[in-house]
Order: sequence, then C-alpha cells, then structure tokens
Amino acid sequence: MSEIKPWDKKTCDILYRQGLIKPEQYEQALETKKTTPNLLLTQILINLNFVQEAQVQKGLEAFYNIQGINLSQFQIDQAVIDLLPRDICYKHNVIPVQRMLDNQNKVSTVVIAFSDPSQILVREDLRIITKAKVIQPIVASPIAIQGALEKYYGISVDKALEDIEGEDAEFDVLDDKKVETIDNITDKDSPVVKFVNAILNEAMKKRASDIHFEPYEKIFRVRYRVDGILIEAKAPPRDWAPSISARIKIMAKLDIAEKRRPQDGRLKVRTREADMDFRVSTMPTLWGEKAVLRLLDKSNLQLDMTKLGFEEEDLRLFKSCINLPQGLVLITGPTGSGKTTTIYSALSELNKTDVNISTAEDPVEFNLEGINQVQMNPDIDLNFSAALKSFLRQDPDIIMVGEIRDLETAEISFKAASTGHLVVSTLHTNDAPSTVIRLTEIGIPPYVITSTINLIVAQRLVGKICENCKTPVEMPAQNLITIGVPPNEVSEYKLYKGKGCGTCNNTGIKGRLAIYELLPMTEKVKDAILKGANQAQIRFLARELGLRTLRRSALLKLKRGVTTFEEVLNSSVKDT
Repeated sequence: MSEIKPWDKKTCDILYRQGLIKPEQYEQALETKKTTPNLLLTQILINLNFVQEAQVQKGLEAFYNIQGINLSQFQIDQAVIDLLPRDICYKHNVIPVQRMLDNQNKVSTVVIAFSDPSQILVREDLRIITKAKVIQPIVASPIAIQGALEKYYGISVDKALEDIEGEDAEFDVLDDKKVETIDNITDKDSPVVKFVNAILNEAMKKRASDIHFEPYEKIFRVRYRVDGILIEAKAPPRDWAPSISARIKIMAKLDIAEKRRPQDGRLKVRTREADMDFRVSTMPTLWGEKAVLRLLDKSNLQLDMTKLGFEEEDLRLFKSCINLPQGLVLITGPTGSGKTTTIYSALSELNKTDVNISTAEDPVEFNLEGINQVQMNPDIDLNFSAALKSFLRQDPDIIMVGEIRDLETAEISFKAASTGHLVVSTLHTNDAPSTVIRLTEIGIPPYVITSTINLIVAQRLVGKICENCKTPVEMPAQNLITIGVPPNEVSEYKLYKGKGCGTCNNTGIKGRLAIYELLPMTEKVKDAILKGANQAQIRFLARELGLRTLRRSALLKLKRGVTTFEEVLNSSVKDT
C-alpha cells in the first residue's frame, strides 16, 4: 500500500476524534486505501460519502483554532506562487496564498495555507526559503490544497512518478514489439519512460478523456481533458519532447523515423487496477510532433440508456424507433458530443441472441461482446461503403455505420434501411432539421429520406455540477429570459454552480450528461420535406409538433439544478 502522508493521516485522525467519522468508517477507508493507493485517505472518506469536504475544512479550523480559506474562490498571484518551489509544496501539502512587502519592497509576511499548521519546523524552513520575516498560517483541507497545487503548479512530475513507484512491473504495454533502444527511451529506468507512464497513470486516475503532448518553441506542455475541460500538468524539460514523442510511437507501434506525416495507432497498457486502451494520433507541428491520446475506458462507457440524459418521453420515442424492424436512425452532433456513447447504448439494448448485428467503425473504440465489429482500413480499401456491401451478404438484422461521410456510403445505408434492415449511423450536423438539408446536399433525394428515416437525434454534452462543492448562485431574471426561459417560468429556476474543490479538479464540474433533440419522421414532416421546405421551415414545423430543442433540453437540466447557466450557453444555440 502506498504510504499515507503524515498530514493526510493527521487530518483523518482529527475527523475521528471530532466524531465526524465512525471507527468502522475509518477502517473501511484504510482498507480501500490498499486497493486505491494513489488516493488521499481524506479523499477516500469523501468518496465513500462518510464526510463532506466542507466538514473537513470546518473540522480543521476548529481543531487548530486558525482562520480557514476557500482556495477555490481565491486567486493567487504568480509572484506569490514563485516564492516556494513546487516540490516543497507537494511534500508538505502547503501553498503560498499572499505576501506583504515592507517599505524596502522586501517580503515581510507570507500567508501560507496548511492542512497541518502545527508543523513548526516546516514553517521555519518555509520562512527561510521565502526570505520572509513572518509566516502566517491559515487552514485548508488536504484535498483543497492538492487541487490548488495542480491549478497553479501543474501536476508534479515527481509526484506522478512517485505514484507509480514500485508499480513499473505492473505497468506494461501489452503485446508490445521488441524495439531496439533509442536514446534510452525503451529502458524502463529511463526518466522519459517513467514520465510517460506517470502521465498515463495520472490520466486514468482522473478519468480523463484525452491527453495532449504539445511541443512549442520554449516549452513542452502536457494537458488532460477532464469532463470537457483541459487541465494543464507540470511538463518536463523542453528537450524531452523528441524522446517523449518517440516513446509514445514505440508504445503505439508507429514509425518512429517518420516525423513529417500524421500517424494513427493504438496501445493498451496494464496497471495494477485495470487495463486501458488508448487511441494515439501524432501530428507534425512547427516545433515538433504533437501527440494526442484518447482514453477508451470501457468501464466508463455508459450503456444504461436511462442514465444518458434522455427525458422520459424522448427515451420512449428513441427505444421505439431503434426497435423497428427496418429503417434508419441517425445520431448527429459535432465531434465530442457523445454520439459514440449513445449509439453503443442503443446497440447494447438491441444485442440479443436472436439478432445479428454488424458494425463498420473507424476506429472501433470499444469491444462489445456478441456484436460483429469491423475496423475500417483504407490501406486495403476497406471503407464504410465496402464494408456495407459485404454486410448485406452476411444476413444482418441490424447494421451500424460509424459515420455517413459521402454519397456512396449514404446510398448503401439508405438502401439497406429500405430493404428489411435497421441501420444506425452518425452524421456531423448542428441540429436535427439541418440533417435533412445536409442529406439532400450530398445527393439523397427527399423521397428516399422521407421513406427511410425513422428518427433523427441531435445531441450535445453539458457538464454536471460537482455535488461536493455545489452552491446556489443569484442571477438577474433578464439573463434567464435572454437564453430562452419564458418570463412566467423564471421564478421556478433556482441556479447552482460548483465553487471548485479537489473532487472536481477545481472546475466545479464533475461528469457530463447529454441533451437531446429528437425529430421523428411524422407525416407532416415528410410532407414538408417533399415540398422542399428549408431548415428554418422544418424547425418551425417540428416545434409546432412538439420538438424539444437542444436549448430547451439544456434549460430543463438547468431548472433541475443539474447544470450551470454557462454550460447551457456553451452547449446549445438559442431557439429562433
């Protein structure tokens, strides 16, 4: 088990002595620590819902009789951050928050947040390092300080390396080819190998969706995307960039000698906790190769359709359309809008022993047991249209096409959907009505669209407010009216947002939900399309028939206190 930090253990002991946690809860947290060694014991108690972070904060303030600080609502100047080295702050779980200067413009007092301000010797060391006359301690929870350290210093490379110390033997690239050592980047003791492993490990812990390795002229930046928000990690020296790029390419079985062209690959790693697939994309930039790794976490794939974000009546409509014996269901939206999750949840719902399902994907992101999944390969001319032609000779009941990109793929998809097969596919459009126009623009006749499509679903993702730091906020009524709330409903909206805490990486957002816009192909909609209606006319008609737009769907989430005003603005366009 990873060693419990003294300041973390002391915090938990204080909570125990104050009666905020019970003996059996403390024991359970210690047992959980054995299987999740990289989590703080305090964080485990919060994750198990034994205590809230606000209670931890108040408990520490009462115990030490020292003023506390809400770090998520306090902006720290860079000049203050520069007073203390990152490694010292991480070691003692402290962060400088303010400084006072004397008449000679020298530092006289430094205010430092501690989770354990009783560390007298540490305080003296910090006074010497900062060259201050006085160190004034204030109290913050261990998790809040960790979150602030990551925000202002970035994720410590040393901390990340420490997290996987002793786990190297269990952090393996599966099915890795034997490659000759190049600049020591295949040596497991190499700092570059340890750093890349640490970053992948940290991304898995944070449940990130992507990792960005970005070289620039003077710096090398590493960022995680967590719940749609990019979080910067503390990067290694700039001159590590070529070796990091080469290491990632070796892991993904890419050509390390080719640095002029983009490359795509895949890798799988194994840690003590789990296996994880990564989709790898490299791109030559002005200052070197950028690499983006997409985490394909099957455990994070939500296949329960009731938890995706559908409104109850929309879910009934969606289920009824995907259970029809033939026709086309289109899931639309931009990249990163959750289309893959929705389409996989639909396939999971349909996946039964008496049904033959085949999918054409580029790439295959998750393996689904009982479904015939085919990876596209342009090198051998295996594209969506070629796969579809083959599927029609494979006695399919249901076909999933990863994306309709061209006329040929569209024509075969529509043909399959009109000849006794259910076809589910995706398309990149902004909303449901614009999908009809897009299909006509690529060459599908209106009569084919109306006779084949069962349902068009447009979707986006909105961030969920972190329950650990959720707090009410006031907002002028006019702001709500501006985004589409009817004036007579304004009083029904009670708004919230996350203040930012360690649980949500100080973003206030923890997890995401989809918002949906469903356009069924009713007789009136078909008639309008056949008469050549434009996008605005189709939208107007659909709203008259009861279409809940993306904005209205987002407003329902806002009304229930699930998401924020800002998320509504960012995820959807105002109804026209």
